[in-house]
Amino acid sequence: MSAILRLGIPAGSLQEATGELFRNAGYKITYASRSYYPAIDDPEIHCTLIRAQEMPRYVQDGSLDCGLTGYDWILENDAKVVELAELVFSKVSRRPVRWVLAVPNDSPIHAAKDLEGKRIATEVVGLTRRWLAKHGVTAQVEFSWGATEVKPPRLADAIVDVTETGSSLKANNLRIVAELLQSTTRFIANEKSYADPWKKEKMDDLVLMLQGAMAAEGKVGLMMNVNRNDLTAVLKILQALQNPTISSLSDEHWVAVNTIIDENTVRHIIPQLKQAGARGIVEYPLNKIID
Repeated sequence: MSAILRLGIPAGSLQEATGELFRNAGYKITYASRSYYPAIDDPEIHCTLIRAQEMPRYVQDGSLDCGLTGYDWILENDAKVVELAELVFSKVSRRPVRWVLAVPNDSPIHAAKDLEGKRIATEVVGLTRRWLAKHGVTAQVEFSWGATEVKPPRLADAIVDVTETGSSLKANNLRIVAELLQSTTRFIANEKSYADPWKKEKMDDLVLMLQGAMAAEGKVGLMMNVNRNDLTAVLKILQALQNPTISSLSDEHWVAVNTIIDENTVRHIIPQLKQAGARGIVEYPLNKIID
């Protein structure tokens, strides 16, 4: 029987984004309804859907060799794992998610010291208790099973909740008092698994392809032919973005120029390139960029 890498895929809000990232990296993950074992087109990988909150614990104890989870959940579980990569993606944006302390708009709480003796509802009990201890504050911290933002003021004086845009907090008439943590997605590994040469190579290759897919997001390739007389003008436009590759053509008076640029700049750059003398301009999509 061939070796198998046991990979944890985060269930819930990151599930589809993770599947898309893997597809861009060259791995096709297929989710079947009611199944916790997604199919992947690599016979050496076995996938399991696990909530990101639990992922660090299962990776730490060796039930999984590796998986994707948030930095927040690594800290919350106080998990001893190997962090192989930071993968900055989330369900709304590419910004890190923030764990914040929030209170009703009319609350007298304006700083950590005002929480003394108060009740706080949160899903990250450990993180919150450690943050309070750092500020020398004693408060009652209760685990929240969800819909945390609706609990103040009747069921809690304050909450510690995760936010990307802050829109849900504002919609529930809450204001942010403090930020406890910024968190991004991490690729983590079990210490013993990563010490295994075959599994280490398999994980390192997987991480390389995932990082390459992320690096290519929002980027496109541009290639064009340029008369040598116009090359200086064309390069003046391109070099402000990234150093291009220049190759000779069969016609000694012309060169091929190839570069990678942000997709949202293409519509501004192409007219300038044409005006500067570039011809045969081709824009093409990128799947991965490997440094």
